[in-house]
Amino acid sequence: MWKNYTNAASIDEALHLLAENSGKAKLISGGTDLVLQLENGLFSENELLIDISRIPGLDEINLDSEGNLHIGATVTHNQVVGSGLIQKNAPLLAQACISVGSPQIRNRGTVVGNLVTGSPANDTISPLIALDASLVLRSLEGERTVKLSQFYKGVRKTVLQPGEIVTEVVFQGLAANQRSLFKKYALRKAQAISLVNASILLTVSDGQITAASITLGSVTPVIIHAVRTEQALIGQPFNVETATRASTFVKEDISPISDIRSSADYRNKIASLLVRRGLVELCDADTQAAVNPSPVLLWGKSTPNKKIQKTNTSSVIRTIINGKPYQFETGQEKTLLHLIREEAGLIGSKEGCGEGECGACTVFLDGVAVMSCLVPAPRADGAEIVTIEGVSNGETLHPVQQAFVNEGAVQCGYCTPGFVMSAVKLFEEKQSPDIDQIKMAITGNLCRCTGYYKIVKAIESVAEEGLQK
Repeated sequence: MWKNYTNAASIDEALHLLAENSGKAKLISGGTDLVLQLENGLFSENELLIDISRIPGLDEINLDSEGNLHIGATVTHNQVVGSGLIQKNAPLLAQACISVGSPQIRNRGTVVGNLVTGSPANDTISPLIALDASLVLRSLEGERTVKLSQFYKGVRKTVLQPGEIVTEVVFQGLAANQRSLFKKYALRKAQAISLVNASILLTVSDGQITAASITLGSVTPVIIHAVRTEQALIGQPFNVETATRASTFVKEDISPISDIRSSADYRNKIASLLVRRGLVELCDADTQAAVNPSPVLLWGKSTPNKKIQKTNTSSVIRTIINGKPYQFETGQEKTLLHLIREEAGLIGSKEGCGEGECGACTVFLDGVAVMSCLVPAPRADGAEIVTIEGVSNGETLHPVQQAFVNEGAVQCGYCTPGFVMSAVKLFEEKQSPDIDQIKMAITGNLCRCTGYYKIVKAIESVAEEGLQK
């Protein structure tokens, strides 16, 4: 899938590598899209992957003195979901990020990667365009700033030039008189691409709407503003009647696409419905606080630390798996899953789909749960990994494993390692998770035998009996 792989330690080094390998190098951070594209034979001319995921400073979220939020290029969706700054100052973005994939995907996939990929169905684009966000682009020639609304030229087409790196997203946080909401419609509650998504941002003064920003995703080749709908809101009372009336203009704002997921006519109806529901919900004073301040992240007890001190171009992978040091001189072209199974001989982690959909390959990478089928093996260099073989102490089962035995939460057993890993990390994070938190934790895990009732019951029993470590 790749000939050479470099773990970069600075933006300058990454930029020089891009310039030296012009047209034959790609940047990677989360890789949840790129790894699949490479496996499917895209970018066959690519000779080098430049991993920027551990460059210091790019994984930070900051609020400056002028009220601008800055999201670094390697900030993951789950970092946004768990950020108090985002929850307070841009809740619609937190709502969008938690709707992406599963906890394991959100622990790898980055917001900037979602933006740069440029699919109109990507969930973070519409809220950030509603927020009038800008991207900071850097190259060896200098730096420029581009409005996100002007970044796209079509489906997966952007103004990003060869040799440029998006270093951060910048936007103004919400004012006290602004209200926002993100709505998504998909065919499943999790792990599903948007058929339509809508972001709504209203400014309200003395009970009247003074400004409105409504953006729609997955209805046209690029994210668009619902201009007629926005105009129908401005100057009107902030109430349900206004919301209902304004939403009727959505069909005039869009000319939806038809694709394998939905017809244009269906998208027309869903877009109007989402906007109406969103506007009506915003009339409820409690809706603005609809962001969970303590979401399930599958981070465990600490914030991920993924920094690297110096650029590594060596083909040798030195890592720690289950507390034991390993050195691999082969397997660099594989995914982390196949490095673990074929080079380390640890076969507990399974490949069910190879696409980040089933969770059977879940491992802990630098403390957080990830889909190892979507992580390049060289990313393991300098990292710490825990697999299913490492969750018990070697003599007794982990309480989650014992609960699966007690409740008979195993049928064919193929998915079991992934479910156990997700549950173990959940209990590191939440001492007594409720049923909703349990279900959220395992949204990235699929049981081919459909044995979910006993799986959930086993995890519940750990919470009820206080068996967690």
